[in-house]
Amino acid sequence: MSSPLRVLIHGGGIGGLTLATALARRGHQVDVAELRDELDALGVGIIQPSNALHVMREIGVLEECLAAGFEWEVLTICDPAGATLAKIPQPRMADAPSNNGIPRPALAKVLGRAAAEAGAKIRFGTTITELADDGEGVDVTLSDGSSGRWDLVVGFDGIGSPLRKRLYGDRFEPEYTGFANWRVTVPRDPEVRGVVMSAGNLNAKALLTPITDDTMYLGTVFAEAEDFRPDPEHAHEQLAERLASFAGPVAAALVHVTDPAAVVYSRISQVTVEDAWYVGRVVLAGDAAHASTPHLAQGAAMAVEDALVLAESLDAAADVAGALAAWEARRRPRAMWVQSLSRAILKQETGTATTPEEDELLKVGIPGAAHFLVRPY
Repeated sequence: MSSPLRVLIHGGGIGGLTLATALARRGHQVDVAELRDELDALGVGIIQPSNALHVMREIGVLEECLAAGFEWEVLTICDPAGATLAKIPQPRMADAPSNNGIPRPALAKVLGRAAAEAGAKIRFGTTITELADDGEGVDVTLSDGSSGRWDLVVGFDGIGSPLRKRLYGDRFEPEYTGFANWRVTVPRDPEVRGVVMSAGNLNAKALLTPITDDTMYLGTVFAEAEDFRPDPEHAHEQLAERLASFAGPVAAALVHVTDPAAVVYSRISQVTVEDAWYVGRVVLAGDAAHASTPHLAQGAAMAVEDALVLAESLDAAADVAGALAAWEARRRPRAMWVQSLSRAILKQETGTATTPEEDELLKVGIPGAAHFLVRPY
């Protein structure tokens, strides 16, 4: 662009704050409308694979992420009894580390501080109430009563994206996969120095992911009814029942799960916006456009890649329309590949029939996917 843009980002999560930092560092005027009252980040921890860490380096926060988390390089595969079946070194993208586990609240603080220091303005407790795109700009009214005109509006507002509904109605709603995540933070076993994945014999999988020197999270995936919710007083016991067939490090971690309130439960859904990801000067990114199952640990990585590539596309194009077209052409194939393979792995692990196209993807596998995803994006 020949001159700085005014950009409104709807959503102050991982992708939104990454974009805010990338754009503000380039001299654009950036506002972030965040519905929450603070960057308190729900959930437990998150894996930052090498491609995500490459983005963190590009926006200047890599060292802060590593200091707040736990860097690791080897994926360990175990049987339900805890016996090691394989140790798989993980690849690197350029000079970024292989992986980093980090608490979600810590990552939110790192990204929020970076966005503010770059000059972005974060408006808490605020969402879009009215929006009108006249082709030359977007007039927006916010829930705090303020209004303004922006050159570009970006929806990084998650899988339940209100902006997606505003653009497309009910056409692209989240699709529940039939499975859900149970996650809880526990003390880190000193022997757990990277992700430990245990596959059960009843379509169950458990992972231990170190996120600081002292903590790790226990994550599991199970088939659950769409309307199921854990009992608030017995969630830890319900989790223990589901993991009863596991021994070794998973069972050792489960001993520490004594507080039902510490158990985080989330259904696994996906979203595919099959139309263009932008309408005029309003664009969707991250989970709002292409939410995936977590089987490649690439959901947040795809969001931060979206953010950096959008900033780069705005650098290179003569106008907003050209930038958005170039951005989607670059991002859609990679994001859809991640979504398709993630869903295929879910189906394979749970004994669900796969299509011939999914069978071809499954030949890549999780280790192959890691090597594919450290290629330039």
